[in-house]
Amino acid sequence: MAVKDPTAVERANLLNMAKLSIKGLIESALSFGRTLDSDYPPLQQFFVVMEHCLKHGLKVRKSFLSYNKTIWGPLELVEKLYPEAEEIAASVRDLPGLKTPLGRARAWLRLALMQKKMADYLRCLIIQRDLLSEFYEYHALMMEEEGAVIVGLLVGLNVIDANLCVKGEDLDSQVGVIDFSVYLKSDDDIGGKERNVQIAAILDQKNYVEELNRQLNTVSSLHARVDSLEKSNTKLIEELAIAKNNIIKLQEENHQLRSENTLILMKTQHHLEAAKVDVEAELQTYKHSRQGLDEMYSEARRQLREEAQLRQDMENELVVQVSMKHEIELAMKLLEKDIHEKQDTLIGLRQQLDEVKAINVEMYQKLQVSEDAMKEKNEIISRLEDKTNQINATMKQLEQRLQQAEKAQMEAEAEDEKLKQEYVNKSESLQNEFSQKEKQLLQLETDLKIEKEWRQTLEDDLQKEKETVSHLRTETQEIVTLKKEFLKLQEKNKQLKSTCEDQESALQELASKLSESKLKIEDIKEANKALQGQVWLKDKEATHCKLCEKEFSLSKRKHHCRNCGEIFCNACSDNELPLPSSPKPVRVCDSCHAILIQRCSSNVP
Repeated sequence: MAVKDPTAVERANLLNMAKLSIKGLIESALSFGRTLDSDYPPLQQFFVVMEHCLKHGLKVRKSFLSYNKTIWGPLELVEKLYPEAEEIAASVRDLPGLKTPLGRARAWLRLALMQKKMADYLRCLIIQRDLLSEFYEYHALMMEEEGAVIVGLLVGLNVIDANLCVKGEDLDSQVGVIDFSVYLKSDDDIGGKERNVQIAAILDQKNYVEELNRQLNTVSSLHARVDSLEKSNTKLIEELAIAKNNIIKLQEENHQLRSENTLILMKTQHHLEAAKVDVEAELQTYKHSRQGLDEMYSEARRQLREEAQLRQDMENELVVQVSMKHEIELAMKLLEKDIHEKQDTLIGLRQQLDEVKAINVEMYQKLQVSEDAMKEKNEIISRLEDKTNQINATMKQLEQRLQQAEKAQMEAEAEDEKLKQEYVNKSESLQNEFSQKEKQLLQLETDLKIEKEWRQTLEDDLQKEKETVSHLRTETQEIVTLKKEFLKLQEKNKQLKSTCEDQESALQELASKLSESKLKIEDIKEANKALQGQVWLKDKEATHCKLCEKEFSLSKRKHHCRNCGEIFCNACSDNELPLPSSPKPVRVCDSCHAILIQRCSSNVP
């Protein structure tokens, strides 16, 4: 079993008690009305719990007669950290019935609750750990995280309106004992084992806290007082003996100093007469030197005006150059955009050319195939024409034969009938053949029409392809012209870049000249300040730091800058540099420190 730190247990117990008391106060205020009087028991218990929380880990303050252990010391710090708390501290000090620091601390807690700013005041106190370490041990509740938790819980008390009468209460003699019975009453959990265990643990913690309080208040306080009284008595006796010896020595030294004082007065009178003569001579030399300095000042002022005029001209030229540079950059961007767009169009046209070439190859192949088919069909047509000519010749021969047969019919009817029958048979066979031939002719004519239509469509496609080829040729010519224009633009771009580089070099030279002129102007200003004399600001005239504008106080002291004479806080004037007036390093402010270092770095080659 790991042994728990007793201070950590005490902190946890006090945190739990604070949670219970704050929760009970808020619930009772919401249920009975938000205004609470000083006679309300949960409110009295809350103040007792807060008193125990503030007392935890408090250091013992030594004095001549006794050891002092009170919470009024850290609460007095709040008025320095939070200006609005000055009213509470002043009113607590003005209360007539309060005689002890503990009574003042209790009155302060009640007034802070009525103001609804207890959480804000204690938060300011907790943030300043270095100040709290003078009053609290390192393991105290106010120095640990539990203190921040309690401050966060106190924000909820802003919903409560407290009506407390501080004047009538006897706050000095009240006994701050926590009444745990207020927090143990609960009708819902009676008879539960877990609740009984919790109650037993709380009672054990109560007994432990009370026992510790008794031991601390009785044994330690008595032993400490006895030891302190013995030590203080021995110290006082020794100090009295030393003080008597010192008084005798001081009386002897006083007699010697009086005799020496008379001699010093005589010497100072002689020195004053000699100093008057020297001052008159120095006044005359000062007047002569002042005339020469006035002449130098007028000449320096004239040079400053000339430098200012030159600086104005250079700034105007710089503005013009900057505007030209912006215009050139815009033109460059537009040119780059046009070049990118034209490159995209070139890529698209190349793709279209490749597609057109592929289409031309396909059309050429189709043309060759169609020409071969046309040749075959022309041969078939020529063959069919030969067959039709043969059929026509045979038809003519048949007609002649029919005529001969009709003439011979009269001569031989018997033979005619025979011949007629043969002729009928032959004519039927011939008619059948003729009808077949006609059908073949119709078929050939329809094939010819289809071939003519196909040929017409091929010719139309060829015409379209020729048009697309001509259009692509024009586009290629346009691309060639665009390439030429692009080359011209590239040349212009190179020229503009060269001019831009020249202008940038000129601007850099101008900037170097400007920096030199600025340094000269600053040197002239400082010489002017030295001629006019530094203005040493009085302490009464400055209430805030000139740089950070924070208000001066006992913790934030005033410091003069030895260069400009203004008053700053320690954080804004924590620098030391040698000045022309003093070779040793002296205090200067942050702004003068930066200017002097920049000047030194620029003067160094």
